[in-house]
Amino acid sequence: MDLRHELISLGYNHWRGQSDTEVILNAYAQWGLEGLKKLEGIFSLALWDSAQQRLILMRDRLGIKPLFYGKCKYGLAFGSEIKAVLASGGVDTSLDEQAFSEYLWYGNSYGERTFYKGVHALKPGHWLIFENGSQFIDKWWSVEDWLEDHPFSCDASEAALLTRDAVDAAVNRQLVADVPIGLFLSGGVDSSTIAASAIHSGSVPLQSFAAGFDYEYGVNELPKAAQVASYLGLNHQELVISGTDLRSVLYRLADAHDEPFADAANIPLFLMCDQLQSKVKVVLQGDGGDELFAGYRRYSLLRNSKFWRLFPKILAKSFRSFSSSGRRLARIAETVGHHDPSYRMAFLLTVETQYSPPDRLFCSDFQQHLCENTNPFQEYQNAAKRFAHFDPVSQMMLTDLVLQLPSQFLTKVDRAFMAASVEARVPLLDEGVLRLALNLPSHLKVSRFGKKLPLRGSQRNRLPSQILDGPKTGFGVPYSQWLRTSLFDFCCEHILDPSFTSRFSLDESLVEDLLQDHKRAPGGNGFLLWKLLQLSLWSSLKR
Repeated sequence: MDLRHELISLGYNHWRGQSDTEVILNAYAQWGLEGLKKLEGIFSLALWDSAQQRLILMRDRLGIKPLFYGKCKYGLAFGSEIKAVLASGGVDTSLDEQAFSEYLWYGNSYGERTFYKGVHALKPGHWLIFENGSQFIDKWWSVEDWLEDHPFSCDASEAALLTRDAVDAAVNRQLVADVPIGLFLSGGVDSSTIAASAIHSGSVPLQSFAAGFDYEYGVNELPKAAQVASYLGLNHQELVISGTDLRSVLYRLADAHDEPFADAANIPLFLMCDQLQSKVKVVLQGDGGDELFAGYRRYSLLRNSKFWRLFPKILAKSFRSFSSSGRRLARIAETVGHHDPSYRMAFLLTVETQYSPPDRLFCSDFQQHLCENTNPFQEYQNAAKRFAHFDPVSQMMLTDLVLQLPSQFLTKVDRAFMAASVEARVPLLDEGVLRLALNLPSHLKVSRFGKKLPLRGSQRNRLPSQILDGPKTGFGVPYSQWLRTSLFDFCCEHILDPSFTSRFSLDESLVEDLLQDHKRAPGGNGFLLWKLLQLSLWSSLKR
């Protein structure tokens, strides 16, 4: 709306409607490419300039919306889904082995890579310009553009007030819609903050939704969500979600992603959206609060990284031979205390280890091929160089923001929501909140007193202390338990299929042993099996 007002002040008074598309076109007409840099919000777009014979593909700053492109038999194909590019014909569909290697370690690929060599993701904050028969890709924005030479000089209370004002403005802006708006309320700090800001704005009545799932071993967030809703006086509904037909849901999500994707939290998100699509078409989500305000446990660990470097390596070796808790402690000590920041960050984002790498299930020739031709740590090495002058906590947060957030969390939200025809909005990733959070020093975000301190502090007079000071939970999808029980036969059927094991050079006996070991007792192999299952589902859909 600010850009519309600026254009009106310059004499653009003849508007056909209220659409953002018209604002974009007029901004481009007035300022050219520089006008597109003024855009804020959630978008991916294609703009054809017939006068200049110029095509512009552009993606928002943080990669909230996807945009894919590739060379096809007609020239350049692009779309918001991989399948749109593939449908153009003549696209190189051979396996991108770097993407495959990254998936084995983290459950998703990074950067511009997809599983298809000929299909690329336009990276966040980038545009592709096709003109006079040639094309180039460049950054139109980077996180460094908004990083000040010196972080804000303020204390904790000032940081909380600044955060409250920024979040209020963001929520107020994203409540503008011509359809009913809802909020997914988990009872956690992020979604509760958005709810409190929405009530404070008083602009529209807000419906909140919380989900209870009928599968066992999951996290039940209904009581906390109900407490927040009652406290704020929200029009609150509890959705009862059935997980009995998980197999069909897995197929639908595999089709929605167009490539293997192993964050199982897309399941409850999709099921929630699928049930409420008749009630609301736009939902506010709390994504981004952890990355901007240091909500993950890894930030607390990194704050004490010097201590973990003192952990004797011989003890770590001994701990690995003990129980699962001993192995976990050894992994944390070796990871957080690692001298190389790229490996430190990479191993914090996976349960796989150098002692038990995921490629161990493949035939020796293919293992060697992957080792010689791919590098699963490449993106973390690039990020470590890019943010080398930051402290370990800030370095990890910036890496999460530019790498993990768009490749995993925002991908999960977009595909799960769009598969159910529901629009997701993420106020905590609004430009005003982003610019502020980037320049708050890490010690104001995480300390011995807790994590996400500015966000919690911003709501002290708006939300119950039990909510603000409670532990972080999340969806708690029990996929590892499913793989031992209700999905065991389904998993065996897919990942032991000879066509699948042959296609990816898997050692069938090792995979079968892993399945049986997992069924007998809980262990650390659930995520690896889940990744293989998602890979097999994608493979079966693409035959």
